[in-house]
Amino acid sequence: MNPSRRLRFTGWPAASQLGCFLIGLAAGRALGRRVHKEADTVPASRQIVHHASEAIISADLGNLIVTANPAAASLFGTSVEQMLGSPLERYIEAPHGSQDGPSEFFGAGDGRAGRRATDYTVTGLRADGHRFPLEGSISRASNGTPYYTVIMRDVSDRQRVQDKLSRSHDQLRQLSAALQTIREEERTHIARELHDDLGQILASLRMDLNLLQQTDGTPTDSLRLMHGMEANLLTAITSLRRIATNLRPRALDEGGLYFALQGLRDDFVERYGIPCALLADEAELRLDDAASTAIFRIVQEALTNIARHAEATSVTMNLFRLNGDLLVTIRDDGVGIRPEDMEKAASLGLIGMRERVWGMRGEISISSETPSGTRVDIVLPVAGHLV
Repeated sequence: MNPSRRLRFTGWPAASQLGCFLIGLAAGRALGRRVHKEADTVPASRQIVHHASEAIISADLGNLIVTANPAAASLFGTSVEQMLGSPLERYIEAPHGSQDGPSEFFGAGDGRAGRRATDYTVTGLRADGHRFPLEGSISRASNGTPYYTVIMRDVSDRQRVQDKLSRSHDQLRQLSAALQTIREEERTHIARELHDDLGQILASLRMDLNLLQQTDGTPTDSLRLMHGMEANLLTAITSLRRIATNLRPRALDEGGLYFALQGLRDDFVERYGIPCALLADEAELRLDDAASTAIFRIVQEALTNIARHAEATSVTMNLFRLNGDLLVTIRDDGVGIRPEDMEKAASLGLIGMRERVWGMRGEISISSETPSGTRVDIVLPVAGHLV
């Protein structure tokens, strides 16, 4: 190095001058790294927000949107450019008309900023005017000017599930109340039949027996009384069988599910005059008592609904086994069921069918046929119910 171009320090010893130079050089490098790092951090954070899967927007204290990511634009059915500078209430309903700041939109005006908003307390507004439920969290920050950042999620699917679950609970409560009412009505009906029918017959038999014991008449009188007693006994037996059949079909115990369904079909045709075909194999319907009773009641309820509401001219019932499952299909050519009819809380017959199917861990589908009619498809796992 040319001595004439050497750096010279005056006023301090040479060692001190060299130390100050090195410290200044290190400080300059550190400051440069910090400035460079801060310059890189801002674009990096923006990239994270830009590519986030959840909708993120920021709004100032005047409820104007200052930033929004593509997920937010997609959520509200618009573009980022259209959202920027727009009022917040254009996309989120302000509760009770409040516009005191973004926090009020999420019920955070009482100091709850930073917490997750309560489900469904926020209603989103899409560009086409469609309203939908939002769940979100809000936090406050400042870069010299205070602003709020909101992270939102569309919870429409969750709300639909909860609404459906709530309707199901309401239906079950109504079904439980209806079952209690039906049980009391059946008890009253049975008591009336026992009293008015069997009770009167037994009282008549007792009177005839007393007369027979006291009579001193001819054998003809005795024979007449005995014939009357025999007729009353036959009437009593018939009444007893009718009452017992109404409570539980004898064919289930005597012949099994196949013959019970045949009897149900014949009774349906005789009572309502609607042709009904039963397509089934007796060997495939040899099931235990629990499964047989459940299936019989399901088919019975389906036929009752057809008789009451379908205005059908023919019915077909098809039952067959496949890979350990019993497939049940009941079709009619009536007016067809509407989707809203299947969700009515008062449709206790349909609810009862569903509960019996679900009680056997099965699946049930009820739909309208084309061009007309209703179709009920049921799949019941019966591998553990074979006899």
